[in-house]
Amino acid sequence: MDKFTIKKMDKLDFGAIKDLTDQHQEVPMGMNGIVKPNCLPEEVQETLNSRIGDEYIAYYFYRNAANWCNEKNYNKAGAFFDKEAEGELEHGKGLQEYLVQWNTIPAIPGVATKQEFASLVDIINKAYELEYNLLMKYSEDQKNFHSVHPATYNFIQKYVDIQNGEVAEYADLLNALELIDINSKLDVLFFEKNYF
Repeated sequence: MDKFTIKKMDKLDFGAIKDLTDQHQEVPMGMNGIVKPNCLPEEVQETLNSRIGDEYIAYYFYRNAANWCNEKNYNKAGAFFDKEAEGELEHGKGLQEYLVQWNTIPAIPGVATKQEFASLVDIINKAYELEYNLLMKYSEDQKNFHSVHPATYNFIQKYVDIQNGEVAEYADLLNALELIDINSKLDVLFFEKNYF
């Protein structure tokens, strides 16, 4: 530390800090005289645990999509959906880390792990719906968190932004599908080679 920092710390007014803390809600004290860290409100915990489940649903959706594509020799689409699956795991991990940061053990819900697909077009249609629904959930969550827990309101903005990007990406793929005959295997192969 430099001398300036040390001088500033020497002049710290602990009375002002006490005044500031007195203006906010009381911090619970443990029996041993140690302050108990705050947890997230119950409704925030429940919502974030639910979103963890949604992220795992998306993970398994994309894992199944990658497997389906690779089996059909849509290798570029398979690699794309592999990356999508990994991204969903990261989103779920970020939510869990946030809960733990707020002294809450995440409750990871059980989710369906199997998906059936009829075609690459079917995967893209379902992926758009999945991402759009998740965008709507995160947007509604953020609105609800505004007055309940402002820190979580700010945290969730990252997920709203991610979902906006995902929805735009799949909308672009849907728009590109409009340019081809989706019943032509050659057109779908051309689409896969050019858009993934």
